Amino acid sequence: MKKVKQSSVPVVKQKMVWTPYLLILPAVLLIAGVMLYPLCKTFYLAFQHYNPAMPFANGFAGFENFIKIFTTEEFYSSLWVSLKWVVALVLLQLVFGMIVALILNQNFKGRGFFRALVFVPWAMSGVLTAVLFSLIYNQNYGVLNDLLMKIGLISEPVAWLGNQHLVLGSVIIAELWRGIPFFAISLLAAMQGLPQDVYEAARVDGATKWQSFRFVTLPLLKDTIVLTTLLRTIWEFNSVDLIFSLTNGGPVGKTTTLSVLIANQALTTNNYGYGSAISVVSFFILAIVAIIYMKVSGFGKGSDS
Repeated sequence: MKKVKQSSVPVVKQKMVWTPYLLILPAVLLIAGVMLYPLCKTFYLAFQHYNPAMPFANGFAGFENFIKIFTTEEFYSSLWVSLKWVVALVLLQLVFGMIVALILNQNFKGRGFFRALVFVPWAMSGVLTAVLFSLIYNQNYGVLNDLLMKIGLISEPVAWLGNQHLVLGSVIIAELWRGIPFFAISLLAAMQGLPQDVYEAARVDGATKWQSFRFVTLPLLKDTIVLTTLLRTIWEFNSVDLIFSLTNGGPVGKTTTLSVLIANQALTTNNYGYGSAISVVSFFILAIVAIIYMKVSGFGKGSDS
């Protein structure tokens, strides 16, 4: 058998191009400095006794901070408040955000103005919102008490932020007003990209507006709804500015979420080790919830999954 002569063409090795990596290096370093370093620092402090006011007591704590977390009542009560806070807000924001998005998706005069107006609550900071609602809820000269007394629904001023049975609902309403625009704008943007031929086919088949919404709009918006609710769950779980400014977690811990508990450990008691340990526990709670939620919801698998 005749031997096949091997080609003598030399193999050219591709040269590594470093320019793209050098261009993104500043962004990577910035992300590492802003996100990665604080995360690692939090995990480190979680295993330490660290109080700047008592440096003589600082040192390695092992699992002592975590044992304290799971053996004290404040953690479980704060976790329960966080659960009520997140579930109520995410569900209400989704419902009202969907209603606003459906309205703004219609053709009417001044639609552009009202779309821009929806952004206003979202653009306001939590502290500014807290100042606004503290004036609304004020027991002595608040707008809400004055309005309710004039229409005869209450006979005397109500301490909306001082009553332990009303305070959580009052703070939820304040955060609800600020969070609706996120869902409204996200869902509206998704609705703008929905195929219109599907709706035309539904109308030809005699579907009502409710049936079109239930069997066409909702399935097509599934991934958007899953993603926005997950993001909002994380944000509301970590929300601290509005509650801290309005009630500081009171009265008697009725609005003390895990995030507020962490803030109080840092700003009130200077117990950064214990506060960091609570942050680590919160991190894993959110991670587990996110994984389960994405798995159960079938995110990214289409509406027919």
